[in-house]
Amino acid sequence: MTTAPRALVVRHDHASLSGPVGGRLAQLGYVLDELTVVPEERYATPAVRFVFPDPTAYDLVVLLGAPWSVYDRASVGPWIDGELRMLRTAHASDVPVLGICFGAQALATALGGRVERAPRPEIGWTEIDTDAPDLVPEGPWFQWHFDRFTTPPGAAELARSAVGPQAFRAGRSLGVQFHPELTEETLRMWLDLGGRREAERHGVDPDRLLAETVARGDSSRERAHALVDGFLGQVVCP
Repeated sequence: MTTAPRALVVRHDHASLSGPVGGRLAQLGYVLDELTVVPEERYATPAVRFVFPDPTAYDLVVLLGAPWSVYDRASVGPWIDGELRMLRTAHASDVPVLGICFGAQALATALGGRVERAPRPEIGWTEIDTDAPDLVPEGPWFQWHFDRFTTPPGAAELARSAVGPQAFRAGRSLGVQFHPELTEETLRMWLDLGGRREAERHGVDPDRLLAETVARGDSSRERAHALVDGFLGQVVCP
């Protein structure tokens, strides 16, 4: 009897859902173990204590986004160090990692890159310049971030935008700055949690952004599935 592969999905907050990324992994036979670092009642004060599991107990690790910065220790507090240790253990043990937005920034940091404030935010559907369109299509991909990462030493930058790197590969791991997991449900939660004011402050119409997200729902899901398939076929098991 063959045991189904297991994927650890790290949700940094209650409004980060795995969406079509988790859905595609489940379709492909993965059993998802989804853990939430910061519970809903601590969303405004996220410096909680959290013990990350041993990544070597899993076949794959997925790190989702977060509304905070990797380097903002005053906000995220003690748990970011545990996450970085988990990522270094995964990398040293050849456990594949898919890092998304904050997750990609944490992966880059763990592997020797850095995260810094971007020269401008990226909010909305954006096309990217990609060197590997069969793995990381040009998009458009949904973006909502104020930071950017540098590609870790020894890793390969796969895609970029005018703001900074958008994807990198390090061994059997892939980090992407954009949000392939985004759905209408997730965006509605982000807007309700302060994103509406944040978008307007940066000149983005939140209602138009939501309408565009609804209109792009099917094509976005297909791209997310293609990214997961490419990750599994070209990075995890090349």
